[in-house]
Amino acid sequence: MERFFQPVWEAADMEFIFQNAGEGGGCGDSYENQHYCVRQNVSPNVDIVHYSWTYFEHGGAHKEHENLVRWTQMLPKQPPVHIFNTGKVPGGNGQDRQLMTQYADYGFNAFYMQTGFYNGGHPYDSEKSKGTDRFSWGYVGDGYHETTRYGEDEEDEARKTSLGVVMRNWHPGPMGFQLTSDAFTYTYTRAILRALELIEKDFDEEKDPRDKWDASERELLLKNDLPEPKYCDHDICVVDEPPGCLNYELPTYGYWGARVEDPMDDLNPYLGETQKWSVWHQNNNLWNMVGKQDTAVFKNRDDKEICRHLDACGGISAQKAEDGMVVFRLPKMEVGLVIICGCCGKKIADDLFLNNMDIEISYNTVVQDRANWDKFPNGKCVRLLKKFPTSGRESETPTGHAYLGVKVLRDMKQPVRISHVITL
Repeated sequence: MERFFQPVWEAADMEFIFQNAGEGGGCGDSYENQHYCVRQNVSPNVDIVHYSWTYFEHGGAHKEHENLVRWTQMLPKQPPVHIFNTGKVPGGNGQDRQLMTQYADYGFNAFYMQTGFYNGGHPYDSEKSKGTDRFSWGYVGDGYHETTRYGEDEEDEARKTSLGVVMRNWHPGPMGFQLTSDAFTYTYTRAILRALELIEKDFDEEKDPRDKWDASERELLLKNDLPEPKYCDHDICVVDEPPGCLNYELPTYGYWGARVEDPMDDLNPYLGETQKWSVWHQNNNLWNMVGKQDTAVFKNRDDKEICRHLDACGGISAQKAEDGMVVFRLPKMEVGLVIICGCCGKKIADDLFLNNMDIEISYNTVVQDRANWDKFPNGKCVRLLKKFPTSGRESETPTGHAYLGVKVLRDMKQPVRISHVITL
């Protein structure tokens, strides 16, 4: 989309930036935990949020979609959420369509890639009955073109052919992404043209368009201004601020919620305790997750750096008792929900946290009873608190902040790595 759309914005002396916070599955994440991090993974100042975790949902992520739609409306620019699906528009009045209807006034919408291809008129079903499935893995040519627009300029035939793949596997190939990019670009261009018409109308009527369209005039939404939720947990999704998130995985573009407290800060309630945990990131080489064909084409080219994937697993890590503890200063919270996630794996919450007697976790200096923890929202994360404590030292925040401490009690065979601290 940047390649196609950016020149239009440059002509108007503006920038078009697409912040791709996509991360591979190797860190163990899923839509279940990552959508909590919209404010950090992308940015609170984005104009539109794209969501493309649908490869893994199997039709069952309606509460996460609704969470995200409601949370983004609490951000400064109230960006609409647009979901990218690789398949076809489902029939009937199912949960997807009900959500679209419920939040249509807030820009919520979804794109279905295969339906887009079918709408062009190509006889995909007829071809498939004769043995040609253009949506099978690795198939070249979408029925309209044999390669992408930029593939037409490629001199290397292998690269040119590779750019004509519709579906790499369960992920789209270049042809699939080109159609998707074109669809979104067309939709946004129409919206921009309509906006310009409305602004011109104000000029024609000798009105100052800033009186109506300036960002400062945008209606401020509060949690109860949105419709009653259909699928999401009321305590989590009916809030005035989206969750806070400290995500050590890469890349991220926005603002973290929790932060590691300075061990020497006078306000640190654990002042005097050893606090020597360290940040760790996976050291991936240039060709990590780059396909063989692209590796072969780019390996000896001067511009091979464009192949590098930005994503890398990460966390704050400790293994020895001498590492002591890490103290997180938690941001302002509305619910009192506190979640930590581990790295790396989809089902590591048991080993790293729930069953790990070599660590101790405390909240406002009070050691937490692990019997009250549970795996949430997926198998790499543990929910330490569902809501604010209401009595005792746990409930006291004399500095205005709550603090979470994780302490190594005994040396461990494997390090504990915390990839996320999620708060709400």
